[in-house]
Amino acid sequence: MFYGWWQFGTCLFAFVALLSIWWHIGKKQNDFGQVWLALSVLCWSFSGLVEVYFAEFPPEKTPLLDGFRSVFSLFNSLFILLALPWFRYLPQSLESIIKLKYWSIIIGLPFLFSLLPTLNKIIMGKEGFVNELDVYYSVLTLVFLGLVLWHSFSKRRLIAMAILSLICIGITLLAQVYKLTGSAINLTLFSAIFKTSLIMIFFALALSWVKELSENTIPPPENLMIAFLTKRKEDKVERLLQLKGFSGENERFVQLTATQFELLRSFAQRKKEFGDDWLEVKPKNNPAKNKHYDIADYNEIKRLLVALLDGLFGKGNWSKDIHLNPLKETLFELSSKRERKIRLRIPAANIQI
Repeated sequence: MFYGWWQFGTCLFAFVALLSIWWHIGKKQNDFGQVWLALSVLCWSFSGLVEVYFAEFPPEKTPLLDGFRSVFSLFNSLFILLALPWFRYLPQSLESIIKLKYWSIIIGLPFLFSLLPTLNKIIMGKEGFVNELDVYYSVLTLVFLGLVLWHSFSKRRLIAMAILSLICIGITLLAQVYKLTGSAINLTLFSAIFKTSLIMIFFALALSWVKELSENTIPPPENLMIAFLTKRKEDKVERLLQLKGFSGENERFVQLTATQFELLRSFAQRKKEFGDDWLEVKPKNNPAKNKHYDIADYNEIKRLLVALLDGLFGKGNWSKDIHLNPLKETLFELSSKRERKIRLRIPAANIQI
């Protein structure tokens, strides 16, 4: 009875809190991953009510209680798996699977194959392997969730949280193994521990996402300030770009190759000297003879943007929609007449050479 009311109250509060984070932030980002995680926690809350309802029932009703536990456990696992495609950072080994448009079918079929026999056993009221099917599905879910959580936290450079998430997944897996073997160990205590830990991990994940959104937002052109610096170390020259205007830090430094450094500096010099003058990209077909072109092709711009993002956020720690496209819009302006001309958006007063 006590455990049931505890699980109902705690998980219901966590559901409302996770949904509130999504309502204020995720809804604007059109990101529904937080909703699925919140629904998975709500399943535990309903499971708590089932514990309360069956607390005074005689032992012969235990198979019915186990059946309802399994049903809510299956739905909990399903909602967690439905949340995975919304994660920003996924392991390369799993991304091609999780991002498939048939992902809901891939996880839905095993869910149905586990749910239907479980419902049948609840209706028939016979004790048997009612817990096994949901355990197998939970183990599959935990393997996927563990890999995704590790990747999400490590990509955001939160290694301590990545380690804690694996410890939490390990405890949960251990509880599932004990449940599968029918061990006499106190599974109620195990359940209380891993459910509380997973809820805290979900909140840590949500807050790390909020932190990333606040710190890694690309500032508008008028707020971004850049300075070109060179440092000589023995026989080597380091070419650094200093950037100011990002929230959370006063300044950031990005090291560029000589080609990338000179390309961006040519944009800056043109902006400082001639204001709104353009740089021209060499055409692929029929370039004019004896004419100097400022940029060999658009790939030079793309390589420069990738180098800047790798320096700002770490290699592989940025995405196209959240970082690449906004940075491109902040730095460069293309000619509206599609004349293969491009110039820097940043005001001349924000540039130091």
